[in-house]
Amino acid sequence: MAVAAYGRRRTGRPTLEDVAARAGVGRGTASRVINGSPRVRPATREAVERAVAELGYVPNRAARALAANRTDALALVIPEPETRLFAEPYFSGIIRGVSAELAATEYQLLLTLIGTPQERRRLGQFLTAHRVDGVLLLSVHADDPLPALLERLALPAVLSGRRAARESMPYVDSDNAGGARAATEHLLATGRRTIATITGPLDMYVARCRLDGYRQALAAAAHRHPAPPLIAHADFTEEGGRRAMADLLDRNPGLDAVFAASDVMAAGARAVLRERGRRVPDDVALVGFDDSPVARHMEPPLTSVRQPIEEMGRAMVRALLGEIAERHSPGARLVLPTELVLRSSA
Repeated sequence: MAVAAYGRRRTGRPTLEDVAARAGVGRGTASRVINGSPRVRPATREAVERAVAELGYVPNRAARALAANRTDALALVIPEPETRLFAEPYFSGIIRGVSAELAATEYQLLLTLIGTPQERRRLGQFLTAHRVDGVLLLSVHADDPLPALLERLALPAVLSGRRAARESMPYVDSDNAGGARAATEHLLATGRRTIATITGPLDMYVARCRLDGYRQALAAAAHRHPAPPLIAHADFTEEGGRRAMADLLDRNPGLDAVFAASDVMAAGARAVLRERGRRVPDDVALVGFDDSPVARHMEPPLTSVRQPIEEMGRAMVRALLGEIAERHSPGARLVLPTELVLRSSA
């Protein structure tokens, strides 16, 4: 009877009960073998594994995750509108690194953009319901309530970058101040003397660090400090770079170098310099930050500060999986080095 009943079941998807019956063990024993428990005799383990192979049994991941109070899903949250996701190579680089690191795991990745208050409320409800095991959070502004929500929920999370020098949450960052300092020092070393900068939004720590690095380099060179007309604030977008460059030229028509805090803003600055009849690098040297494909495809190719964007994505995943596995660990505090890549623009 058992064989006949089992034969009928083979017309559908084999179950854990089928495996147990074939191996001659109880359902609980079969479950322990499939879930890797060491508390099983070798002969029993061999019988269950043989039954799994013969039946072609595939464990129900959803049921296993539910039993273990897991979702087997991670959220990659970008609190920016969709236009920025596709316009800035930084985001695609992080996504590539995250996806590559997760490829060998069983986790599913949920990409979530937040461009409206409604989307923010919906995400808050989703996270409060613990629909994911952890969160990777990009592009955090100082007033963003998401990090506080994640801490309140005790949901494992890792930030890309920091909100301040003393960040309470685990993070993976790059040496933004050091990279900006190296870029400005290079401009000084090539004889440039009226060096302007285009910053990112100063409610982001990354933008403040890049502005600090620029200021540090100028202060160390003959103890000079940049005059306010040499600093223009933007928003990491190409249009922001255009507006800032036009403003700088209006205020300082004799400037001979610009450090833009992102390659995308440098592309906007390059367009305005061309419109105003300024040659790069003959009249104005130009340096960006990120060393993205934008830098390599500009004319002339853009000198830029390389930050290891894909490795940052990979490191964020490793840190988050460590958080999930060890709930009481202090969490990652990782700053990766940057490198100045010299090209024809400066």
